[in-house]
Amino acid sequence: MNILLTSAGRRNYLLPYFRNALRGRGRVLAADCSGYAAALQEADEAFVVPRVDASDYVAHLLQLSKSCEVGLILSLNDHELPILSAAKEQFAAQGVQVVVSRPDVIKLAADKLMTTRFLNEVGLGAPITYASLEETLVGLDSGDVVFPLVVKPRWGTASLGIELVDDRKQLRLAWDYGRLRLPRMGLSNGTSGAEGLLIQELLPGQEYGLDVVNDLNGRYRTTFAKRKLAMRGGETDRAVTENRPELIEMGRRIGEALGHVGNLDCDVFLHGDSCFVLELNPRFGGGYPFSAEAGADVPAALIAWAEGRDAPVGWDSLRNGVISAKCDRLVRIDERLLASLIVPVSH
Repeated sequence: MNILLTSAGRRNYLLPYFRNALRGRGRVLAADCSGYAAALQEADEAFVVPRVDASDYVAHLLQLSKSCEVGLILSLNDHELPILSAAKEQFAAQGVQVVVSRPDVIKLAADKLMTTRFLNEVGLGAPITYASLEETLVGLDSGDVVFPLVVKPRWGTASLGIELVDDRKQLRLAWDYGRLRLPRMGLSNGTSGAEGLLIQELLPGQEYGLDVVNDLNGRYRTTFAKRKLAMRGGETDRAVTENRPELIEMGRRIGEALGHVGNLDCDVFLHGDSCFVLELNPRFGGGYPFSAEAGADVPAALIAWAEGRDAPVGWDSLRNGVISAKCDRLVRIDERLLASLIVPVSH
């Protein structure tokens, strides 16, 4: 089975995890719209493809999958998930399994307001969330919420456009500024600036990252928990694995209620006896390497499930107290990839 990682970007660390899981029975391929993407340089074979919003993107991936005998596709980019989800049956007809959740799951996770409502409906803790400046001011007047608050894009990604505010003047300024810059950042989702913003309480407590793993039929399997020690650019930079039963139980409830496929990257906060969920990302996220370094092997489980086998014994065994940290390193760019650059579609 050959595996294709799309929108591979800087996720070099995922390549050896999948390569080791294959045990020589296939190749790990990587695709990106830029020949400069670091992950392309270390894949068994790399491809420069159109942008995910190009009209021929799916057709290009279908042809690539056929010519390279790809059996499993995983996307590493939020913007690509709804595209692959909508085209999942096209790939299945070609014998390709796309590890992606249903369109309604992708939509819910991308929309932070829908995420909060979902969490409230299933009885899980979530931050107090307002969809307008006016609602927030009423909440402040009534004492339902207090500063500091967070102004953020409703359809945000990678911590872009987030502002922390400490008083009403900062709140109004951040709200007005957010309305202006959302379209420029590509985070408005086709709405007006005001509809694309949210205001949330700043959650107290210690932040954790969860990998909530469901099988390819959306059935819950396990949860891995890591305490975040440092963040960088909206991504976990250092973390330590911890056995927290309350977080494992939270992961189970999320996985069963959501019914996602594969890995779900979750940001949660633990404050005393209370647990709060901040975000759901239905893909491999920046926190997965900390699970992998402590013994988790989700790629091996996904490959086994795709082949109709049981996951290997021990794939879900996580050693407690393993501390890991990311670091930057250079990779040499293959000039042959640059020669195959596809000109992005202009809009």
